Amino acid sequence: MRKILPLPLILCLAAFSGCAGLETLKDAYEGLGDYFGGKDNAEPPAELKDQEFTHKLTVLWKESVGKGLDEQEINLLPAVSEAAVYAADRRGLLRASNRLNGDKLWEVETELSFSAGPALDRDKLVLGTSNAEVAAFNAADGALLWKATVSSEVLAQPRIESGVVVVRSSDGRITALDAKTGGTQWTFDRSAPILAVRSRGAPIIAENLVIDGYGSGKLSALQLKDGKPAWEATVAIPHGRSEIERLVDLDSNPAVRVGTLYVSGFQAGIAAVSISDGEVQWREDKVSSHTGLVIHRRTLFLTDANSDVWQIDTRDGGDLWKQADLHQRRLTAPAAIKDLLVVGDFEGYLHLLSQEDGSLQGRLQIDSSPIEAAPVVFDDVIYVYTSAGHLAAVSLD
Repeated sequence: MRKILPLPLILCLAAFSGCAGLETLKDAYEGLGDYFGGKDNAEPPAELKDQEFTHKLTVLWKESVGKGLDEQEINLLPAVSEAAVYAADRRGLLRASNRLNGDKLWEVETELSFSAGPALDRDKLVLGTSNAEVAAFNAADGALLWKATVSSEVLAQPRIESGVVVVRSSDGRITALDAKTGGTQWTFDRSAPILAVRSRGAPIIAENLVIDGYGSGKLSALQLKDGKPAWEATVAIPHGRSEIERLVDLDSNPAVRVGTLYVSGFQAGIAAVSISDGEVQWREDKVSSHTGLVIHRRTLFLTDANSDVWQIDTRDGGDLWKQADLHQRRLTAPAAIKDLLVVGDFEGYLHLLSQEDGSLQGRLQIDSSPIEAAPVVFDDVIYVYTSAGHLAAVSLD
């Protein structure tokens, strides 16, 4: 078993001076190590046991997309349409593959340092870069449509709705771009806390609002058309004595169902929030997720900081089951497929879990590199992109 590495979330600090700043940095680093399973983690990743499974996972096709993540902590994942699967590598390669057989449809070398995306909206793909760029490409042939500059590196997945591309930069600024031209329509800047988590989570667009969580446990909603604030709510309450104990950040990808937003993040618990006015409907502090939440039917599924998978009741936040057999295996957020869940881990395995009770139902290794992004399910086929750059389509038997 190879040694587990820290999760791709690191602490960002505003300028500190003197010994007090150094002590804060030291405490914060050690605290994050404890939370995410760092170099002194006393709990090793769970060993995988040989067992009989109810379901079989089969690779339909597997293709290489350049250098993959190129050992960088970035946020590249597949985007899937009826005809194609799109993926990009860190060094600027953008590829479209036939969804059914993996054959290359087109491939372009952009020479951009991709860090997030692609996001797909009908005929265009949008990606962010580490050089504070947002670029749109024609989904039919990969031709560059436009390129825009934002305030800093883009790690959050771009969101596209009603002709608007919404991008959150790593400094917390939200920028709305015209989807046709890339022109800036509005920006929203907010003061950053002294300590913040470097996150892959992204805003969500719902009911013509751009809703985003950030440091200090706050959630904000902006009008999509002009960026004007609609409401702000305090969702997670900081606790503890030290800076790291009080650090909360609503940094994971939220989920939406029937007018309600479900959010979580670093030390933030889980909360259900009304989309219309930001009213907190319920809050549960015992479990948090930095990877994101998924709703299937009437329950909520998540992977916590220890890589335990939970089923949560959307009515009140009560836990229905917890699966700990994959403890500390750096699991992705779950994706729903039929009556099952699928997660990826740090050794390139996909794991199937029962939605009913969390029991393990199947397993397949794509390659030996980590799967950082949650699998994408389209038409009951699982699409997964590994850190080494292998893009695979997997069927469920």
